[in-house]
Amino acid sequence: MHNNFIYHHNTKKKLLILLSIGAIAILCHKKTIALHIEHLWTHLWISHVYFMGIALIGVFFFALQYATQAGWAVGIQRIPETFGYWLWVGGITGLLIFIGGHHSIFHWTHDYLYDVQDIRYDPIIAGKKSYLNLPFFTCRTIIYSILWIGLFVKMRQLSIQADFVKDRIKMYRKIKKYAIIFIICFAITSSTVAWDWILSIDTHWFSTLFGWYVFASWLVAGLSMITFCVTLLKEKGYLTIVNTNHLHDLGKYLFAFSIFWAYLWFSQFLLIYYANIPEETIYFIERMKVSPYRFLFFSNIIINFLFPFLALMKQNAKKYTAFLKIVSCVLLIGHWLDFYLMISPSLLKETGAINTLSLGIPIIYFVAFLHLFFKQLAKKPIIPIQHPLLQESKYYHN
Repeated sequence: MHNNFIYHHNTKKKLLILLSIGAIAILCHKKTIALHIEHLWTHLWISHVYFMGIALIGVFFFALQYATQAGWAVGIQRIPETFGYWLWVGGITGLLIFIGGHHSIFHWTHDYLYDVQDIRYDPIIAGKKSYLNLPFFTCRTIIYSILWIGLFVKMRQLSIQADFVKDRIKMYRKIKKYAIIFIICFAITSSTVAWDWILSIDTHWFSTLFGWYVFASWLVAGLSMITFCVTLLKEKGYLTIVNTNHLHDLGKYLFAFSIFWAYLWFSQFLLIYYANIPEETIYFIERMKVSPYRFLFFSNIIINFLFPFLALMKQNAKKYTAFLKIVSCVLLIGHWLDFYLMISPSLLKETGAINTLSLGIPIIYFVAFLHLFFKQLAKKPIIPIQHPLLQESKYYHN
């Protein structure tokens, strides 16, 4: 059993090639950046929100296994666990993006909206000033980051220490305690951060399902990244502890939560469509009627629901690394598209068509995420050798 991952030169070379593609794509649109800086801030914010969600779901998945005393995933727990290192990077870069582009991203940050003497005064936005104001928004974002990073760091430290202690049960219970705290914090902040980072962009629009919807999209994207990394490492000879039963369970997660995402997508759409209230329907009109988004809007449900539903319906389809890798890659792209449709139409309107800039930025984020993941994964044993449920994972059969 390979217990240590080696970050090979070939892997670094492939990531460098992918990074070059992303950089070239951005440079091809240097005029767009110079003339329309809001495009740059918009696409940076989309990628920031998307990859922060993947990192959070990684830590959430890791915490969930301890909170529920699940043994099947012990052999792969270091994969989602290592995703948490992106919270540091995302926290810093997200703050910088907000400082530089908050006026381009969040309409409510303009002072004139709250001045009754100004012709641009907006009574609806002014009525939300107690919640949507820069000091309170910034404080909330910092508190989110401190909670997430602090709990992740503590769980990660304990997880590594657990490989060298004699009292494995005591350490397991200690990690479980912090895991439960993280899950409670994440249950609250996953909704509030969705309101802050995405819903507040459409300041006049609201949806009671939005927090759940964002969580569902993050969840499928995070599970797709976990599945992608597990299958990749399995094919390279690592994670020999992983068998077809583990792969089958990961496939079932992708299958089930793609349906869950589709349920929330349809529920949100149907309630707004049926009520036909103008201030609610405008959200979908911008996405269904404006030409840059019309095709993507309907492609979203095909890529993120119909494709995984049909592809993963058969039991055997969920047991092969090559097949799961393809499905997880498609879903990673599909849920980036979902976040693109949540954010871009509200900010860029009819000018927000997908181009090399909008593709280059997420490619660079993807490379940076994987580089940090591989670098940190190589520093510690890839299998938690002292975990009390390791044997259950090793001989797991569903």
